[in-house]
Amino acid sequence: MSSMPPPKSRRPNLLRIIGSGLTIALLIYLLSQQGWEVIWLAVQTISWPVLVLTFAIMIVSRLAVSARWHVLLRSANMEISLTNSTKITFAGLFATNFLPTTIGGDVVRLAGAIQQNLDGTIAAASLIADRLVGLTGMALAIPFGIPSIIAYTQQLSVFPEGETRWVFSSAVPSSKWWRRIWDKGWHILHQLFEALKFWITQPTALIKALAITGIHMVCFFSIITLLFRGLHVDIPFYQVAGLYSLVYLVTLLPISINGYGLQEISLSYVFSVLAGVSFANAVAVALLFRTLTMLASLPGALFLPGILPDAKAKKIN
Repeated sequence: MSSMPPPKSRRPNLLRIIGSGLTIALLIYLLSQQGWEVIWLAVQTISWPVLVLTFAIMIVSRLAVSARWHVLLRSANMEISLTNSTKITFAGLFATNFLPTTIGGDVVRLAGAIQQNLDGTIAAASLIADRLVGLTGMALAIPFGIPSIIAYTQQLSVFPEGETRWVFSSAVPSSKWWRRIWDKGWHILHQLFEALKFWITQPTALIKALAITGIHMVCFFSIITLLFRGLHVDIPFYQVAGLYSLVYLVTLLPISINGYGLQEISLSYVFSVLAGVSFANAVAVALLFRTLTMLASLPGALFLPGILPDAKAKKIN
């Protein structure tokens, strides 16, 4: 006999939907303040060869994410082919664009693992390990952003877009903002380490997964670097790595669906403030980066329909 979930279980999803609406509304407001024409002109500045190249690199990034999870599954003696784990991962990446949670794609991947007759408990633990490895990789890049932060704190009176600084400072109080990110980060780390006990005895698998994460990260950083260069903005690769890692930490906050609005705002804010990029160029790169990510997940639409129904059937049987 099924029953309706209690109201409290729906509250986090509702908050994320509201959070997505607010962040997207703020993003639209900032875009209108900057000028749609200026941003659209920036987008049009990037040549098609650059867009095609960045899309190809994004596909490589998605394949690396698939391979990372596959390594963790195989290290736990889970019998699954690379082809099937890749299909499941792409289905999860596609679903993440629509499910009202920051981990909606992991739910789909877990369902796909159950469909492959894998142990549900170990599969769930592998997903947590997968997220921890990804978080660890990004954390290793944070030091590359420290020089930009130091330079900014030494020149607080200088900002590339004066009016934009007022908008962001009023919309996102810096002290509370960073404190919440810090507290949330430690909370996530504590939960993940608790669930990682199995893979602590598998250091080789973790090292392999971290190396694959490195490929994924290089892809992301290269895409952003190429997009900025397509706008005739030269930012060192190492600086892009450090600043995007900060953006990644912000998008971990569970206040929007798949980081919609939040990622664009934080990427635009971080690169315009800490790298001296014009706000229009930073927004153009943020929007193009989101578009490339979504386009690269489209193959998952071919695999998603066959996962959830079969997983439900297996539970019923």
